[in-house]
Amino acid sequence: MSKKKEEQARQDALQQQISRIHLPRNNQSFGIVQRRLGGSRMEVRCFDGKTRICRIPGRLKRRLWVREGDLIIVEPWEFSGDEKGDVLYKYTKAQLGFLKRKGYLKQMDDFEEF
Repeated sequence: MSKKKEEQARQDALQQQISRIHLPRNNQSFGIVQRRLGGSRMEVRCFDGKTRICRIPGRLKRRLWVREGDLIIVEPWEFSGDEKGDVLYKYTKAQLGFLKRKGYLKQMDDFEEF
């Protein structure tokens, strides 16, 4: 890598650590993507113990790319909220490390993926 690219990568990593970390509010919860189902839908195992079929809302479809194993924030639907929900936010690797260090992800030890 050239020195310019290395410096840019270092600055990007620092910026991600400095930026505000989104946390679940009200009835939202953390979730881990189990598998993609096609379109904008996916099966997510939430930290509240439920497995939901979640979708990426239209306003986020082009900006939010989600893969299996990603940590996300899920908001359950008001109607049939135990089965369905919306994806609101996806965490980067730097943010995931920050959340683990601060103790927000103690429930993640129960999941066999990590």
